[in-house]
Amino acid sequence: MTTTDVWTRDEVDLAISGMTCTSCAARVEKKLNKLPGVSATVNYATETAHVVMGPDTVLADLLRTVEQTGYGAALTDDAEELDAEVDSLRRRFWIALVLALPVAALSMVPVLQFPGWQWVTLALTTPIVAWASWPFHRAAAVNARHGVATMDTLVSVGILAAYGWSLWALAFGGAGALDYTMSHGLFATNHDGPPDLYFEVAAAVPVFLLAGRWFEARAKKRSSAALRALVDLAVPEVTLLRDGREVRVATSEIEVGDRFVVRPGERIATDGVVIAGSSAIDAAMLTGESVPVDVGVGDDVTGATINVDGALTIEATRVGGDTRLAHITRLVTQAQAGKAPIQRLADRISAVFVPIVFVIAAVTLAVWLLVSGNVEGAFTAAVAVLIIACPCALGLATPTALLVGSGRGAQMGILIRGPETLEDTRRVDTIVLDKTGTVTTGRMSVVDVFGDTDGDVLRRAAAVEAGSEHPVARAIVTHVTAATDVTLASPAEFVNERGRGARAVVDGDVVAVGRPEWVAQIVDATSGASTELMAWIDERRARGWTVVAVGWAGAVRGAIAVADAPRDTSAAAIAGFRTLGLQPILLTGDNALAAQAVANDVGIDEVIAEVMPEDKVAVVTDLQSRGRVVAMVGDGVNDAAALAQADLGIAMGGGAAAATEASDLTLVREDLLAGVDAIRLSRRTLRTIQGNLFWAFAYNVAMIPLAAVGLLNPLLAGAAMAFSSVFVVANSLRLRRFRSIE
Repeated sequence: MTTTDVWTRDEVDLAISGMTCTSCAARVEKKLNKLPGVSATVNYATETAHVVMGPDTVLADLLRTVEQTGYGAALTDDAEELDAEVDSLRRRFWIALVLALPVAALSMVPVLQFPGWQWVTLALTTPIVAWASWPFHRAAAVNARHGVATMDTLVSVGILAAYGWSLWALAFGGAGALDYTMSHGLFATNHDGPPDLYFEVAAAVPVFLLAGRWFEARAKKRSSAALRALVDLAVPEVTLLRDGREVRVATSEIEVGDRFVVRPGERIATDGVVIAGSSAIDAAMLTGESVPVDVGVGDDVTGATINVDGALTIEATRVGGDTRLAHITRLVTQAQAGKAPIQRLADRISAVFVPIVFVIAAVTLAVWLLVSGNVEGAFTAAVAVLIIACPCALGLATPTALLVGSGRGAQMGILIRGPETLEDTRRVDTIVLDKTGTVTTGRMSVVDVFGDTDGDVLRRAAAVEAGSEHPVARAIVTHVTAATDVTLASPAEFVNERGRGARAVVDGDVVAVGRPEWVAQIVDATSGASTELMAWIDERRARGWTVVAVGWAGAVRGAIAVADAPRDTSAAAIAGFRTLGLQPILLTGDNALAAQAVANDVGIDEVIAEVMPEDKVAVVTDLQSRGRVVAMVGDGVNDAAALAQADLGIAMGGGAAAATEASDLTLVREDLLAGVDAIRLSRRTLRTIQGNLFWAFAYNVAMIPLAAVGLLNPLLAGAAMAFSSVFVVANSLRLRRFRSIE
């Protein structure tokens, strides 16, 4: 399809390039929404536009509208160079840094000023101003076309003013003489010689701001990774049955009604129904169910789930965009696109601050010319105003605190996505927690044993289960081999009866492990399991645990309870969340009994169980509609859409890639207590950023009047600006002392 074709899809996602602040996103959104039949949402954080259109909308009109607004646009599917912006900013930063260091040294240290030094600084500064600073100049030009001014405008004008004045001084003011040296007076005009040069200001400001812009771009780039992680779950090839033969084809070729084979360990290619075979399906990525589900003929199965241990023949019922995985992918996309762009404090202030600075500079120039008639003094004072107002410290306020905070977080096993995340942590009042793999370990383990005074029940059960790959069997084997030095007996005549249990000959006896009625039948226990044992089993099952009986030599000897147990630190973490003012809610696809048992163990009062991925999104959305600011903690693909929808998404790092990438915070160490630390650290980092912004603006407010009345030489204005940057960095470094709650 060419860009002149009519776009027949109802919705399309565009990658928008060139946006530098939330006002840019608002401008693009406004222009797109003026097109007939178009409803667009532009997300600055992900640099995308989600557009809903009528049947006659032309794609070329969308692209042209964005480009006429001053930005770039492409179909997200066609955007191959996702890292281009980050790479460009990295190159600009490092080249600018290398060039700016000698400029600063020559300008600020008189002893280094050899004959002709000023021409060397001109040569070094010019590529910084013309090339490295181009993103700021381009953004300023786009803003000027639309009659608005942002911090990019002030940055661009400040850089060009310092460079332009210095260039004039070299060419026409006498500063180009080979024996010229810089003076360091306090006032704007304090000598009769050539005017001062400000190349170091024009060179240093871009370095600081490019560092901040680069770090910000790296954080934003990861926003699309959730969708790529979901795409990676798709099965590329499938074994189709055609004319009685097995044929390997691309999954995209499957049609509804086709039959395909799935062997143990393989992912199911698409949604379907089992027509032959039986197995256990690991559907935890979709449902959160901790125990694999036994399936047989007539049972529905979902694409991307894992076939654990039996061969299946499946008939496809949904393919392509109709599958459950495709639906989850759309939910993640819609949730990310639907997040309102956070209006940053710096952008809000700049809407007022930048025009005021230009007015002050213009008034300063006019008053000096009218009162003194001193052209050099007038321009010097006006340039000093622009330089002292140039938001170098402001540009560092967010990225330096985020850099130090995220670095400290990484040491503690916490990954912070970006500055938007910090603002969200301040507002959250409800925390929704997935159960499996989040509050619990996500692994089956032995939690209780009946009738095992001599250890024989566990030892014999483990010997039988050593021949099975079922998660319950693995939990028993792992428990016995890890907790004791016992060497498992070698079983003989192993038989696995799906849905009932397994049996084998151990130490000369037929040992059966599985459902109590079946075990009693296998071992010829005429009286079945004892009343006491059945009461014990019923009580454990009521808690949502999985229980297997163990029998041999004519009797049911005992039982073993297996469950996905809470993490050791989960109860403390729940208490920590409450201390931070968050109300915990357990939200899981697992059964209600298991969910309530875990909630009771860790101290959660509200439980919502047996929900599907779309239901999780609905629960989060409902809480938000009631005015709650929601944090969501999860680890599975089934949590990805809810993590994206939540105001703050927190992913357990050991979980699915889709969940990790859809989140705002990632807990590298699989410990829910790290979630408490993550919110504490994020809030502390946000307070540091707010403090940095306050002092950066306070410095501007205090210094601008001095510069306007000629009491501040632009060279010293540049030095004062550098001092404010040092202050911001030092304040940010205090985050390195942050400690875990432990």
